[in-house]
Amino acid sequence: MSEQAKPWDFIYQEAGVSNPPFDERAMSEYVSEHANNIPDFPALRYFNLDISYQDLDKHANQLANALIELGITKSDVVGFHMPNIPQYVCALLAVSKIGCAGSGVSPLLAPAELAYQVNDANISVLISLDGLVSTSVAGMKDQPSCLAHVIATSATDFLAPAPLSLPDLEGVQVQSYLSLVREQSESFEQRDVHWNDTYLIQYTGGTTGAPKGAMLSVRNIVRCSATQYAFAPMDAGKDTALTPFPMFHIAGVGGVLAGLRFGGMSILVPDPRDLDYICDQMLACPPNYFGAVPTLFQMLLQNPKFAQIDFSQLKMAATGAAPLTSDDRRQIEEVIGEGRLCDAFGMTETSPVYIVNPPHRLKPTTLGIPVPGADVKIMDVETGTKEMPTGEPGEIVTSGPHVMKGYLNLPEESAKAMREFEGKTWMYTGDVGFMDEEGYVSISDRAKDMLIVGGYKVFSVELEDKLKNLDFITNSAIIGVADKARPGNDIVNVFIELSEDFKQADQADIEAQLMAFCRENMSPYKVPKKVHFIDAIPLTAIGKLDKKVLRDLLA
Repeated sequence: MSEQAKPWDFIYQEAGVSNPPFDERAMSEYVSEHANNIPDFPALRYFNLDISYQDLDKHANQLANALIELGITKSDVVGFHMPNIPQYVCALLAVSKIGCAGSGVSPLLAPAELAYQVNDANISVLISLDGLVSTSVAGMKDQPSCLAHVIATSATDFLAPAPLSLPDLEGVQVQSYLSLVREQSESFEQRDVHWNDTYLIQYTGGTTGAPKGAMLSVRNIVRCSATQYAFAPMDAGKDTALTPFPMFHIAGVGGVLAGLRFGGMSILVPDPRDLDYICDQMLACPPNYFGAVPTLFQMLLQNPKFAQIDFSQLKMAATGAAPLTSDDRRQIEEVIGEGRLCDAFGMTETSPVYIVNPPHRLKPTTLGIPVPGADVKIMDVETGTKEMPTGEPGEIVTSGPHVMKGYLNLPEESAKAMREFEGKTWMYTGDVGFMDEEGYVSISDRAKDMLIVGGYKVFSVELEDKLKNLDFITNSAIIGVADKARPGNDIVNVFIELSEDFKQADQADIEAQLMAFCRENMSPYKVPKKVHFIDAIPLTAIGKLDKKVLRDLLA
């Protein structure tokens, strides 16, 4: 497949989409530009507070000056240990102004997990929510030696500022955010930033082994911001976007930074489970862009307020992180309108989106086509050196300006994930899928979730999708366990979460019905050998099946 001709090129031509030009300034430079051109337009909305681009730039300047005063230089790392509040965005812009790296730190981390990331990323300043400072940060048994400063902030600092109660931490200076920035200058001279400088160190979910820090460059983030809106361009000073993903996750930070890149207003959602807040915000500010995982869409459909939102000006709604069933898609489009819902696909290591299902040429059963500037191939799973023919499954690999610099301090892991092929560096994603003749990619499964039974490959997502047809199942997860009696083979386990109407049903009867369905609808080697009933299938912070927890249960 030559560089000049890709199967998806004609789809770009239909939509009038082209590869965006290389304008790889620091993200803070775009915001400063908007502060001059559209100073009064809201960059952020937080509850009933609108923060203009001019004010956001000033807030970021004050924080940048404060960090410089604490001794932060370009070689340092600042941690963001907060939910989606304005201070998180200020911190993203402040490190961009300085040219140092930032690292999103999940508020859900236990103290030991927090200590691991602070140590691994070499975080010297941690900006943390006050409640987390008193619990998670203070709860770290061994304070990381790299951590010199903790800046405590409150979710109400921008709404109703009040004094904070700060704990004493041995060897760490703890200060309040407001007292630190209050007297700082509202001006800051942008430091020199190269397109290949590390902007963010984002940690993977850690589904296998310890979490890894993906080093994302200025180019990675800025280019992915540009391609996110390729099929539905954002109008500076006019458009509004709401993406409830937490910003410590790449989907959340990517969504907000894309809005800032193009001069839109981003509605901040501090708690993605607060459905009334999400609906109230969209009722007050009808969105032009909206993104959510399938589980959140499902919950919103059950909220009466969701149907009252004015989606007449919606340009695009995106979903991702998990498959969307055809029934869910139909119900969502009944509310938001047809031809607006698309699928976005990616991973932390690809900044994140590298495949999108364009709304004007949607193929609902696929992930979509590569975004402008991204190349995608399907390689054989066994060696990763042979490109698979059209329609044949293999590992999905991608190359382009969206691919990370590598994993922090993990050269062997980086070399395994990022390999040279045909003169380019490719990210071997671990996802298994195939490509059709138009370049649309379909996923079969995560490579680590691909089971081998009697020499045959079993893709868990296929089985889970079939089980959705059973009315007594709300959710299911297929987990493979090594078959000790048959080395190289797996035993198929299924975890079942019963729907509300069947919670009290006899589990033996349910299991009999389940097995009868599987035997009827699946090849014999795919039929689960063990059934486990569970009150609720565990989900990650953004709504993915948390199979690591289930594997731990089986272990």
